[in-house]
Parts: sequence; C-alpha cells; structure tokens
Amino acid sequence: MNQLLNGKNIYLTGFHEDDVYLLTKWGRNEKLQRLLDALPYKPKSEDELKKWMDGDEQNTYRLAIRLKDSGRLIGYAELDGILWAQRVGGLSILIGEDECQGKGYGKEAMECVLAYAFGELNLHRLQLTVFSYNTRAIRLYESLGFTKEGSFREFLQRDGERHDMHLYGMLSHEWNKHRKEG
Repeated sequence: MNQLLNGKNIYLTGFHEDDVYLLTKWGRNEKLQRLLDALPYKPKSEDELKKWMDGDEQNTYRLAIRLKDSGRLIGYAELDGILWAQRVGGLSILIGEDECQGKGYGKEAMECVLAYAFGELNLHRLQLTVFSYNTRAIRLYESLGFTKEGSFREFLQRDGERHDMHLYGMLSHEWNKHRKEG
C-alpha cells in the first residue's frame, strides 16, 4: 500500500505552532496573495493565521507541505468547501518559499493531495479556480489532468486591467486514468 501523504521530495502534515512565522511572511507577500485571492490584498495578522491553521471546519482539510530532507515548511494545500453528499470539493495550493518554486514540489504535493482526496476521502470531483495571469499554475493543473471547464470573463481587475478567472475540474476516474498513464 502506498503512503498517501508522501512524495519523493515532500510530505504533507498538519501545521505546527511555529509555522505561523512563515505563513505570516507569505501572507505579507503581495505577489503571492494576488495569485490566490480575488479580494483586495490585505496582510493577515498572526492571530488570523493561527485561527486559519487551527481551522476545524468539518468540510476543510489543510495540509502543510514540507521538504523530506529537512522537514522545512515550503507551502500548503487545502481541500475546502467539501459537499459530502455530492462528494465534491475545492482545491488550492501555495508554494510560499521563492527558492522552492519551479522545482516540481507543487506538482508532487498536488499528486499527494489528489491521491488523498480521491483515494482516502472518496471524493468524486475536485475543482479549482485560477486567474488567467497565473500561467505557471495553469500549466501545473493541466499537466495533472485537470480540464478547463469554463471562464468567468473579466472577473478580476488588477493594476487597471481586467483578467479572466478559469474554472478547472477533475473527476476521480480521470485521476485514476491519468495516474496509470503517467
């Protein structure tokens, strides 16, 4: 049996109390936050982040992404808005450390999260949204087998320009097929 939350270079855990330092740092990184959220940028306080880390909502799973060689926190993934009766949920990911971006850690973490969501939580569908200017994330999602299902045209205004927000989805049988082929 495969370990669900372990990849080759990363593993997924819950959050530790001292993770709030890095979460605060990432929460103050305007560039990162503008990739994640349509709301106007607003740095989050340590108290807000501690509450988010401790989140015990029954429809949400938050997972810290750590490097295997050091245990260092480099990002997080979140399964949220889960509708258990329908077996659907949302998905998001962040690699917060600049020097860890573009090295495949996000893809590896997403593979673990997808295996967990479809294999352990028994979800049928996962969906996510991504802004049209986040081309790195779009490439990642498409490489994992997500299907672009539509766009919310001119959904977001940033720096005086309008941007689309795309909806991507994946079904459990698509993940199983992609995993076997890949």
